[in-house]
Parts: sequence; C-alpha cells; structure tokens
Amino acid sequence: MSLLVKFWGTRGSVPTPGRRTQRYGGNTSCVEIRAGDTLIVCDGGTGLRELGVDLARRDPRPRRLHMFFSHPHWDHIQGFPFFGPAYDPNVTLFVYGAARDWRIHELLSGQMVSHYFPVSFRDLGARIIAGEFHEGRLTVDGVNVTTFEQNHPGVSLGYVFEHEGVRLAYCTDSELDAQLPDSQLAVHEPHALRPAPEAVVAWIRGVDLLIADGQWTDEEYPKRVGWGHPRASTVVDLAVRAGVKQLGIFHHDPHHADTDVEALVESCRQRARSHGSPLEIFGAREGMTVKVG
Repeated sequence: MSLLVKFWGTRGSVPTPGRRTQRYGGNTSCVEIRAGDTLIVCDGGTGLRELGVDLARRDPRPRRLHMFFSHPHWDHIQGFPFFGPAYDPNVTLFVYGAARDWRIHELLSGQMVSHYFPVSFRDLGARIIAGEFHEGRLTVDGVNVTTFEQNHPGVSLGYVFEHEGVRLAYCTDSELDAQLPDSQLAVHEPHALRPAPEAVVAWIRGVDLLIADGQWTDEEYPKRVGWGHPRASTVVDLAVRAGVKQLGIFHHDPHHADTDVEALVESCRQRARSHGSPLEIFGAREGMTVKVG
C-alpha cells in the first residue's frame, strides 16, 4: 500500500505570490495525504482554498475529512474560512490539534468574528468535530497517528502517519537548532554531522518521507535564533541520523525566490552525500504529488 501526498501550500510565514515564487509557490502551509479512501489534510494555510476547489470537482466528492493543525499561527489557519467543504452540509470535518492554551474550535472561529470576516463560524454548513488524542496517539479510518510537541513559540505539533507499513512524518515549525546542546559549536563547524534531539529521532526513525521545515540557511540562522525555525542543514542531519528515506524541504522563507530555494535544496543534497547518506531530498512545490511507499 502507498500514501499519496500533494502539496497545496509550501510557503512559511506569509503568502508570497509573484514571479519570484512561481516554481515553488506562494501559498502557505497545506498538505493533502490520501490513504486509500481516507483523506487527511495537514494545516490550513492559504493553500487550503485551492484544495477545497479541487475537492468540489472530484467524483465522488469526499464527505469525510480529517484535518491536523500543527499550531494556530495565521499562516497555518488563514485558509480555513475559504475552504469550500466547510460550508457543505454533506461533509463531516474532523479537526485535530491541541496544546496547553487553546482549543481547536477557538482557534478556527477566532479569525471569523465580524471584525475580521463576514461569515461567522456558526454559519458553516459542515459538521465539524474536534478530535482528541489519547497519550499522543489515535487511529482515523485505518491510519495510525502519533503526535509530539516541537520547539516553536506557543508550541507546535509534529505528526507521524502510518498506514499498512508506510510511514510519513509532517514536522513543520520546529527550531531544532535550539534543542542541540552544542548548537553554537555547530555554527562554527558547519560540515560536522550535528547531534539531534533523541526524542525527535525516535519519533521519525525510518520514515518513508519526512516533510520538514527547512526555512533558513546557515548564514541566515544566527540572526533569527528563537524565531521557531531551523537551518535546513540541521534538518538534513536529523534525517540522516534517523535513517529517513526521503526528505521534503518545506515552509520556504517568504524572502526566498525560486532560485534561493533551489540553491538551498542543492546544498542539502550535497550535505547528505558528504555524510555518505542515500537520503533523497527535494524541495516541496505547490501542485507536486509524491507517492510514498
């Protein structure tokens, strides 16, 4: 069995339409995962609108969807008020994502009060159900899901999805560098294989695909410590240590043009090769479909 992944939004922080971002896209985080008839959506950035348009055209139209939010920052939820299936009374929408100080309905409805949006959350036609994890785990329509906290302002969640032996990890908005005991030393020894948080390695060990935030270069990161995002090179080292098979660099910086993203991805490939790793690396692009497993 395989999982089908389609990227609908790959940009971080803020939408960036325009000529400079045509190849990798300007919509913010949204990823579709299909496991047979099960439809899973990771995050609801501006890419969610186009996914909704596409779902309305499908035959048959999906009537049951599972949405997993990494965290409630705007670039991960701002597409929800424009998501067509949320207005369809024939759709049941399960939403997941929990942290210390917010509830899923509150984070989605808060941006739909009259000061910000003309349609209220109460006017949505779909049946919207808040799902819950039990000790960080649950199963949805035959897909096993594990969640874990990541290092990001306000906390974000990482997810591992497993279906019939195929495993995929979605780990955006995680400042891995801040979790390394000797991260400052690593800045001065850029070619050394960096240590990785043992808990994170355990969660993603051997996954078939890791979709990970790789927002910054080594040169950019020192001026952005504490912002909640990692160096792409640190993500590569994590994937190498965890025995990941394929890595998709995601959550591209809004200041990065297509050429910048391509250069960053190529540097990641060279880094993996320099450590003797067979890890396959690509830059996530809007409209890109990947078969996993």
